Amino acid sequence: MTNFDKKQIASYIDHTLLKAEADESAIRKLCEEAKQHGFYSVCVNGTWVPLCRELLQGTGVKIAVVCGFPLGANDSSVKAYEAAKAAEQGAEEIDMVLQIGLLKQGDFNAVREDIRAVVQAVQGKAIVKVIFETGQLTDEQKIAACRLSEEAGAHFVKTSTGFGQGGATEDDIRLMRANVSAAIGVKASGGVRDFETAVKMIEAGATRLGTSSGVAIITGLQSSSSY
Repeated sequence: MTNFDKKQIASYIDHTLLKAEADESAIRKLCEEAKQHGFYSVCVNGTWVPLCRELLQGTGVKIAVVCGFPLGANDSSVKAYEAAKAAEQGAEEIDMVLQIGLLKQGDFNAVREDIRAVVQAVQGKAIVKVIFETGQLTDEQKIAACRLSEEAGAHFVKTSTGFGQGGATEDDIRLMRANVSAAIGVKASGGVRDFETAVKMIEAGATRLGTSSGVAIITGLQSSSSY
């Protein structure tokens, strides 16, 4: 196993809190932890962007926001508006869920255009990560999702919402890495809860880690999180 120190691992982490019951105090804690440990970003629901922007200004910690979350079944125009609003308020990264049902039925053009609508809505303001929900897809569908995401102009492909079945696996990370160009990032999310797993995901090809267990990963404490 490659030698990684805690600071290096921290720089991969999108420190995540997406629970419906999250309140202001929880978001403040999330941002404080991100600053303390040097996480790459916080990943939150859109309503919290203004607060995160206030708390993280000048720290170097970025703000990522989910879009069409967690089902991916919103109309594309709704996703585009949601993404644009988040970027306007200060989000620098948009983690969108693709149209899973349309992907599974083979309507690839609709999936591509859904992603493209979000990419174009935040062009020049934020990057876009596309969440596949890999636990619901065949390898062939995952490969198609990789190619459609890149064709649509997305900047990252991402395994899971953390709310569906399954999560990140080393095999999926390798598959996704092999089916996008070097310019596209790969984000492992769902089930990344300890330092060893984090390292394995990076070694498999992940360039970002989405987890609500960031503090546990860095400190070695046990996490009870499901994301």
